[in-house]
Amino acid sequence: MSTLNLTLELEQLVADIVDRVPELGHIDPQRLLICVTGTRGGGVHGTYAKIHPLRFAGGATSRTVRRRRRTFTCTMPAITFQGREMLYLIYFLVPRFLNLPLKEKLITVFHELYHIAPECNGDLRRFPGRNYAHGHSTKAYNARMAELVDAYLQLPGARDMTGFLDGDMDTLRTRHDKILARKYPVPKLLVSA
Repeated sequence: MSTLNLTLELEQLVADIVDRVPELGHIDPQRLLICVTGTRGGGVHGTYAKIHPLRFAGGATSRTVRRRRRTFTCTMPAITFQGREMLYLIYFLVPRFLNLPLKEKLITVFHELYHIAPECNGDLRRFPGRNYAHGHSTKAYNARMAELVDAYLQLPGARDMTGFLDGDMDTLRTRHDKILARKYPVPKLLVSA
């Protein structure tokens, strides 16, 4: 039996993906803080992962918001990890994420990474129109992620990078004595009048 460091494995997978998938080559994996958070149920319905950008549009650290007659300044908190300021936090919701089939897990990883702005400046990739996060269709967005996953899995060594994701949560528990993962509180926006 062994210990699975889920965070480390996800970090290594993300580094390999951004190194070898041109559509994600703009991402600096050293500026991502990968975390795990719990879900109440183990079923596969609901959210599997979420990304928290640590900048506003265009990479700004703060913005002014007007509500009725009052004006507020909203500032993103600075999060430093191992001496580097982070631009994004990515949370994987366990056990829900781990209970997905392998390809769906990888689509989830790619889905979150593709949200990162082409400038990798802490902002999200913004599509035209009302649904700036996914474009005209979340289904089309995920279909594109499936294409990227299929191409990635054809690369030499890709299957070695994804082996830790084989099986569901119960399978991983039988394979490993311990499963370790980084937890980090969701950052709170700083608001001043």
